[in-house]
Amino acid sequence: MISQHLRDPGGAVPNVLALTVVLAGWPVGIALLGAPAWWLNATGFMLVVLALTWSAYYIHEFAHLAIFRSPAVNERWGRVMTWINGSCYAPFADLRRKHMRHHVERADVVTFDVRGFLLRAPAWVRTTVLALEWCYLPAVEFLMRGFVIALPFRDPARHAARKRIVTIALVRLAAIVALGWWSPKALVLYALAYLVFVTVLRFADCFQHTYDAYPIDGDQPIPEDKVRDRVYEQLNTYTNVVGIDSPVLNLLWLNFGYHNAHHERPVLAWHRLPAYHRELYGDACAQVVPVRDLVRSFHVHRVSRILAPDYGAVLAPGTPARADGFLGAVGVSFLTAV
Repeated sequence: MISQHLRDPGGAVPNVLALTVVLAGWPVGIALLGAPAWWLNATGFMLVVLALTWSAYYIHEFAHLAIFRSPAVNERWGRVMTWINGSCYAPFADLRRKHMRHHVERADVVTFDVRGFLLRAPAWVRTTVLALEWCYLPAVEFLMRGFVIALPFRDPARHAARKRIVTIALVRLAAIVALGWWSPKALVLYALAYLVFVTVLRFADCFQHTYDAYPIDGDQPIPEDKVRDRVYEQLNTYTNVVGIDSPVLNLLWLNFGYHNAHHERPVLAWHRLPAYHRELYGDACAQVVPVRDLVRSFHVHRVSRILAPDYGAVLAPGTPARADGFLGAVGVSFLTAV
């Protein structure tokens, strides 16, 4: 039985259902993108967005060894998920290692300093990126993906990964060409679905912490410039859910919004987080900032957050417009942490 291989034996049903949505919904959704009827295209579009999004958050689950008992099995499934959503250019082990630093060191440890890059870049590059972001096109996220691909060609210590990167690029390029040859409409709709998927992830990542960000290559430690204990962790972590009692909508990003509960117990699987949040905080949690309060900030600061030196601040509960000064993070996706 599958339950004997799971860290949480009670997670068999939700995980089988969710992984079926990912593994079956992705190809079925792509097939529907090329169908003649618009309603089939719409259904396929939603399936692709959901499958891509859940595949990303399953990478997070597998990185925390939250699904299977065996670390090797978690890693194998994690690699499968990276191929679905295109984060396969970075080895799963690297994604996991850098994300664990986020938890252990209670900071956003990044390899590519996108803010520094843009400040040093020619004005036309910086202006282009900011203009795209103003148009709600996640240019920074694609810069991060480009950095992951280019890294083995820039860093002599990573030259051994060049062949792997080229092979993956050729395979994925062939798949894109095949999709466009079969149905140009499906290719365009898939590209739009991918943009929506990236935007969903970056919205979630944007408003989950007011940590410090440190561009650090390799395993260098972060500066010991403040006390980063569990109190600091919880006070600088936010639960950005649609609503505590919105179980279906919170599943859009696989309960990742219950972020304080996740940081309190990182190995707890996604389907246990709503109940665990209730157990920890009941109906009163100062760190809950619902999505409806964050949409305005996401819109207003979509350009200014790119070059901002920090993530801004969240006001006390009950304060009008408490999230308006929450600029949010950028370029901290666990899909591009290498």
